[in-house]
Amino acid sequence: MKASKTNPRSLEDSPTSPVGDTPTMRLLGLLEFIAERDRLFTLQDLVEETTLPKPTLHRMLQQLESSGMLQRDTNGRHYGTGSRLRRLAENVLLNDSHHGARHAVLRTLLEEVGENCNITALSGDEVLYLDRVETAAPLRFYLQPGSRVPAHCSASGKLFLAQLSAAQRMRLLGHTPLTRYTNNTLVELNQIEAEIDRVRANGYAFDNEEFLPGLFCIAVLVPRAEGKSNMGVAIQAPIMRMTPDKALLCLPALQRAAQILANIEANESN
Repeated sequence: MKASKTNPRSLEDSPTSPVGDTPTMRLLGLLEFIAERDRLFTLQDLVEETTLPKPTLHRMLQQLESSGMLQRDTNGRHYGTGSRLRRLAENVLLNDSHHGARHAVLRTLLEEVGENCNITALSGDEVLYLDRVETAAPLRFYLQPGSRVPAHCSASGKLFLAQLSAAQRMRLLGHTPLTRYTNNTLVELNQIEAEIDRVRANGYAFDNEEFLPGLFCIAVLVPRAEGKSNMGVAIQAPIMRMTPDKALLCLPALQRAAQILANIEANESN
C-alpha cells in the first residue's frame, strides 16, 4: 500500500464507517476503512479523514496493532494491514471458494480446455491458490488450494503486479528475494518491468517454465467494475501439451470464465 494523502472525507460519508454502537464495531469499522484503501495511514491522516478524535483513534490503533490486525511500516508512523488480518482474509477466501458457484466455473472451464484450472489471489508478495480443479490426464502438476507461489514468476502474479504503480511494485519486489527457480525466471527488476509492460498491454500473462520446469500457465484477472482485482483465473499444463499458441486458443474460454466469476462477485456484493 502506498503512503499518501487524499482529500479529507468524513467517515460518516464513507461506505465503510467505524462509527458503531459498541467499541468492537468501531474497531471493525476502522479496520474496514483502512483495508479498503490501497495506501498506508498515519494517525494524523485518520484524524483528518474521520470524525473520530485523535485520542480515540490512537487508542484504537494501539489495540489493533497489538492484536496483529494492523502493523506499522518501517518508519514507525504509517499503519497498514497486519499479518493476522491478512490470514483472516485468506481463510475467508479459501473457505468460500472451495464449493459452490466459483468451483462450478472452474469445472466448466476444465471441460472446455482439458487442463488444470485454478483461482488465485495476491497475498503479500505471493500468489495464493484459492481453488483448483485437476485434469484426469496422466501427467499433471499438483498445486492444491492453499499453495503459494512467488508473484514475480507466476502468470497470475504478473497480472497482480501490473495493477500496482511502479513505486508500489518496486517497494514490494525490493523487499522480496527474487529467486531464480529455472533458467526462464526473471530476476532483474528491469526485466520484470518489461514483462509487466507486456502483460498490461496484452491483458493476460504467461508463466513459461518460470517457476517449475516443464510447466506452462496462462492467466487473466477477474474484472472488477471499480478498483483493483485481487482474483485471477488460470490454466496450467505441461509444456508437451501447452504452448503459447495453444494457450492463446484457450484465452476466450479463460476470459469467459473470468467474466462469470466477476458476475458472481458482483451479485454477492449487492
